[in-house]
Amino acid sequence: VLLVEDNRIVQKMTCRLLERAGLAVRVAEHGQEALDMLRGDAELAANVRVVLMDLQMPVMGGVECTEIIRREESGWGRDGDGNGRLPIVALTANAMAEERDRCLASGFDGFLTKPVNRETL
Repeated sequence: VLLVEDNRIVQKMTCRLLERAGLAVRVAEHGQEALDMLRGDAELAANVRVVLMDLQMPVMGGVECTEIIRREESGWGRDGDGNGRLPIVALTANAMAEERDRCLASGFDGFLTKPVNRETL
């Protein structure tokens, strides 16, 4: 799991939940850092199974990062789901339907409101 989240408290809580479920977690603090990690680590880019992406972060937000990932991911050697698409789930404190629709239209595959819990993850 690649967690892209700038809030350290949310990072710790989400990592703890994922690790207790037996999942390995890498953390990026903003979208640019996530892109740098994916571009610079071919193994990570090919094998990460899901990205949990905050929407509002400094440097680069989740929508912009997701749009760039969608343009670049075909060159990352992904084949996990048969078409190479990296599942990206939006994390936001905004539970409005309009926000969810905007995320899905921007290339996200799912939408979760924060704080996340074991059941929603």
